Amino acid sequence: MKRLFTLILFALVTQFVVAQSLDSKSEPVFKPGETLKYRLRYGFITAAEATLKVEDTDLKLSNRPVFNLVAQGKTSGTFDIFYKVRNRYDSFIDKETFLPHLYTENIHESNYRRKDKARFYQDQHKVVANKGTFKAKDQTFDVVSAYYFARNLDMSDVKAGAPLKMYYFLDDTVASLEITYIGKERVKTALGYFNCLKFSPTIQPGRIFKKDSKLFLWITDDGNRIPVKAQVDILVGSVTMELTSANNLKYPLNVNK
Repeated sequence: MKRLFTLILFALVTQFVVAQSLDSKSEPVFKPGETLKYRLRYGFITAAEATLKVEDTDLKLSNRPVFNLVAQGKTSGTFDIFYKVRNRYDSFIDKETFLPHLYTENIHESNYRRKDKARFYQDQHKVVANKGTFKAKDQTFDVVSAYYFARNLDMSDVKAGAPLKMYYFLDDTVASLEITYIGKERVKTALGYFNCLKFSPTIQPGRIFKKDSKLFLWITDDGNRIPVKAQVDILVGSVTMELTSANNLKYPLNVNK
């Protein structure tokens, strides 16, 4: 459950960032106060809940004003009885470039506890974390900042079938994730129907996933660019994540009942 919960939360907050350096829009598609809530279901059982929110702050890092992005995940129902998860991830991103300056984790999974932090120095291509200094790529993200940066990218010239790649820092490693853009698709969710951009992040088969397992992610094809659904088959059954509420969005949510 721990590995599966982390994967779905990771898919939620890492959308699509291409490997080469890209300029994001000067005006963000999100605003302070935006709050997105999700539920994660194993079959028909609600196993976990996740929340993403944008908070304004007067804090400055490297003498730059920042937003505080907060991602929280917790188990629910029967899963909460047998394996309680209460995780919080904070990313402090530049208000102009949307690149991360600081990332922190507060992990609470059953009897396991951990607190980590990573300081990003984008101009020096390095990340300083609890266990040392790590060489980074141009535009290296944490799992939360990647999503918000990606929402500001222009996807109009990206063709279906195109492989995209992002670099992120997680578990004391700078790694890459390849994502394939599938195309546009209308998808049904608990809130209604959305016109979406569909993506498929690469996953590795193992104890959870079958050899031919595919993870699919649907992002609204509107001004907000928020994920509304993710789905993956596992060794026994499937797991689905869906948007349950969206508040204080910058643009109207394009949903059809």
